[in-house]
Amino acid sequence: MFAAWALWLAGCGAADRSETLATVDGDTVTMADVEELAANELAQLEHDYRLQRHQLVATHLDQLVRDRLLAAEAEARGVTADELVAAETEDVEPVTEEEVTEWYNRNAASLGGRSLEELYPQIVDYLEGTRRQQRVNQLIQRLRQEREVVVLFEPFRVELRNVGAPAQGPASAPVTLTEFSDFECPYCARFFPTLQRLKENYGDRLRIVYRQFPLNTHPNAYPAALASLCAYEQDRFWEMHDLMFAEQDRLEVESLKEKAGRLGLDRARFDTCLDSAHYAERVQQDILEGSRVGVQGTPAVYVNGIPVPRGVAPYSVIAGMIDEELERAGSG
Repeated sequence: MFAAWALWLAGCGAADRSETLATVDGDTVTMADVEELAANELAQLEHDYRLQRHQLVATHLDQLVRDRLLAAEAEARGVTADELVAAETEDVEPVTEEEVTEWYNRNAASLGGRSLEELYPQIVDYLEGTRRQQRVNQLIQRLRQEREVVVLFEPFRVELRNVGAPAQGPASAPVTLTEFSDFECPYCARFFPTLQRLKENYGDRLRIVYRQFPLNTHPNAYPAALASLCAYEQDRFWEMHDLMFAEQDRLEVESLKEKAGRLGLDRARFDTCLDSAHYAERVQQDILEGSRVGVQGTPAVYVNGIPVPRGVAPYSVIAGMIDEELERAGSG
């Protein structure tokens, strides 16, 4: 599928949009008509293709850098690359019986009922191979520093249309963190303290943008999303945001209205906004945008458009990505 889509991308130019694909009683159906109807699906396919292509290039680029580092170091020592690797891993500690048993017990549920005795040699090989690979990785890391490797290949980024979305921090901040979130999602609640810590530690260097992505599995997520935008209309989005995550077990409509009153919002205006689902289209636009850039669950976080791996990534992972972006921007 992706190979075919890649060929379509490569061969599709502006003139193709006017190509007639069918006629009905003399009326033409063009490529532009199909693209308009299938816009979301085509956007998702394009995203998936770009991501897979980027990952493929990144993987092979890393392998080429590793191979050249090993070759250069081997030449400097007067040995082959294989001999270099063997020398670096010859003193790796052997795997103990206790370690094999611990690994087996930890992974028994996914081993299809096979016994420890049956799998013992394979587990030993796996654990020893892992240790040798770790040793090689340490060597590569040292060589990358010694030989001043500079990787110019940019990380994969998505283009996010954040105009009009609730945001904190200056628009001129060198780093923008965009979160697609769900107010009823327990994982999003777990991410909330990390978000607060990032705001405190990075200050004006970081802009935080909130995008709506209420999941169908959470019955109160959609009205909560609407409520947050009704609060945004009265310049109190972040106060409502913080309060809903602090009281995530109370997100039914009446509780949302009570929260608005507690925050000092104009209740009549807020209630009308929420009851009429005034911002339903805005929420739907966010959902479509998230789907376009590969969001499948929440929280989905992007640092300057770079997807953060895993849902609830630890603070250290996101801070590391922010630091890298600040360094790229010369603002570290």
